[in-house]
Amino acid sequence: MKRTVGLLLSLTILAIWAAFIPNAAAAEEVIKIGATPVPHAEILKVIKEDIAKEGIKLEIIEFTDYVKPNLALNDKEIDANYYQHLPYLENFNANHRTKLAAIGTVHVEAMGLYSEKVKHIDELKEKSLIAVPSDSVNGGRALLLLQANGLITLSDKAGLEATERDIVENPKKLRFKSIEAAQLPRILPDVDGAVINGNYALEAGFNPTEDAVLLEGSESPYANIVVVHEDSKDDEKFAILMKHLNSEKVAQFILSTYNGGVTPAF
Repeated sequence: MKRTVGLLLSLTILAIWAAFIPNAAAAEEVIKIGATPVPHAEILKVIKEDIAKEGIKLEIIEFTDYVKPNLALNDKEIDANYYQHLPYLENFNANHRTKLAAIGTVHVEAMGLYSEKVKHIDELKEKSLIAVPSDSVNGGRALLLLQANGLITLSDKAGLEATERDIVENPKKLRFKSIEAAQLPRILPDVDGAVINGNYALEAGFNPTEDAVLLEGSESPYANIVVVHEDSKDDEKFAILMKHLNSEKVAQFILSTYNGGVTPAF
């Protein structure tokens, strides 16, 4: 009997003692963040250890398209994503009735025209076939790049979501084919040129400043952003995440790794 009472007393003391011991695993915050592999996931890996020192575990979940990361975030399957720019997010929210919010910018990826057939735009023949991203925002962005370099002229009413119907001048009678953005590098052999988003160009092994026939300049308004659900945009853990993503360490990594194809936007 005495042994039983003593055992119960010991267990009670242990339980009380354990309740006051900080549990590191329970206290650790987790951010599940969706990202496309290049450069987003690579940049996130740069800060993974640093943010862990502040009690936040960064789980990087890679996606290879532009739709699933937003749907997963809206359904709260992930906590944040990092792969898109603000015009794309605004368009996505409007079309899908999602409730996602940007919490900060990190970098700009220059969109470019790539080709296996020509090295300069003057070499493009009449009726050349140009592939562009099929989503409305990046498709419009591609046409704006071509307009900025004198290949086409768009209607004055055309905005960021310009389409082929907005082309009012097309001296070379260029033809256009809309392709899902991730597939553009793969179809280069089948077209005369393709306007490719920076992340997919890098992932395909291109050096944008050397390989692109045309490349966006520093005036591009398409800075890549970190996005969270509206319900959690004020969470302290996201402020810590942005502090590290906007650090000098990340800036130096971007500048030394991507040869001008990616530039800091903070």
